[in-house]
Amino acid sequence: MTAREPYDPGGQERRPTDPRVEERSIGELFNALTSDLSTLVRSEMELARVEIREEAGKAGKAAGMLGGGALAGYLALILLSFAAAWGLAEVIDAGWAFLVVGLVVGVVAAVLVMIGRKRLREVHPVPDQTVDTLKEDARWARAQVK
Repeated sequence: MTAREPYDPGGQERRPTDPRVEERSIGELFNALTSDLSTLVRSEMELARVEIREEAGKAGKAAGMLGGGALAGYLALILLSFAAAWGLAEVIDAGWAFLVVGLVVGVVAAVLVMIGRKRLREVHPVPDQTVDTLKEDARWARAQVK
């Protein structure tokens, strides 16, 4: 091989009359482009599915905490109201007994609701990573067309 001839990785020297390997027809280029875009769209859809599944799991757990807090608060309010009426009525006036129990149960319910709301705010329904990569892909496709 001489210094003027390009290196062929196949191990054979290229003759000046051989067609260039890097030149492809417009049809071949378009076919490659559509194939690449199809693969890209499929992978982006899979990424979106994974992200949405993760966020749905977070939302389910937060909703469970809110529901559990509401149910526990309701049941505790009923049970403790009766316990306060029977137990504290022996020591203090029955009206004060109901007030004390109601405040304690109200605080517990408020804490559970606040924890549930905090976790619900952490849920992102929009798959940010997928949106970013789709924007990047759109920029790449525009650059390929130009």
